[in-house]
Amino acid sequence: MSVPLDWIRPDAPPALGLDEVHVWRLDLDEMIPDGMALEPWLADDERERARRFRFTRDRERYLAGRAALRGILAGYVGARPETLRFVRAPQGKPALLAEPGVEFNLTHADWCALVAVARGRRVGVDVEGIRLGQGGMDVARRFFARAEVDILLAAPPEERAATFVRCWTRKEAYVKARGDGLSLSLQHFEVPLATGATRALASSLENPAEVERWSLRELVPAPCHLGALVVEGEGFELRAWEWAPAGAGASGAS
Repeated sequence: MSVPLDWIRPDAPPALGLDEVHVWRLDLDEMIPDGMALEPWLADDERERARRFRFTRDRERYLAGRAALRGILAGYVGARPETLRFVRAPQGKPALLAEPGVEFNLTHADWCALVAVARGRRVGVDVEGIRLGQGGMDVARRFFARAEVDILLAAPPEERAATFVRCWTRKEAYVKARGDGLSLSLQHFEVPLATGATRALASSLENPAEVERWSLRELVPAPCHLGALVVEGEGFELRAWEWAPAGAGASGAS
């Protein structure tokens, strides 16, 4: 079964231990007014990207997500959100310029967003909505490993959409944790599809040792949504938070 989590809205920025991984849940639509108000937190390149969105709702969700990410990270590093500077690795994964030990990842599906944060270990997170009737077989045959396609084909019709999303989010979370972007073929590794799996990989054609390197936690952040968290290493405590500007993010930036 999925990991049951109590999503807590803290009164102050929580401390992040080396043996902890934190995951934050965000409702981007609920945050849109705050995201617009907190736009001054964003850098010029973030505001420029926001202006390129064709649809207003997509632009507003982007602004809310970036403001929340800055607020969350600012609480951990004791800085103001607008002072944070990001750099990108050659494959595109962002990092904090002055805090190389803080690892993070942001994902969203429509209004539902997740942010994963850790110290000294890579993390990747992904979330998708489960849509009835979504079988995903064309996508699966193109991108999934053969064993994953077989499991999807064998799933009962009423479970096929959730099985597809479970596979997709676990593969995406692993790729994002690795930071390899599009250079890593989704067919070159297989993820376990049991709901209670704690290993991120079932097999890896690229490097069999990868199977022992990455942990997995399944997340259910909202109804009809399924997420995956992939963490480098083992032996960590997972803590779940819910962010709001008047809570951890804003108080941490004052």
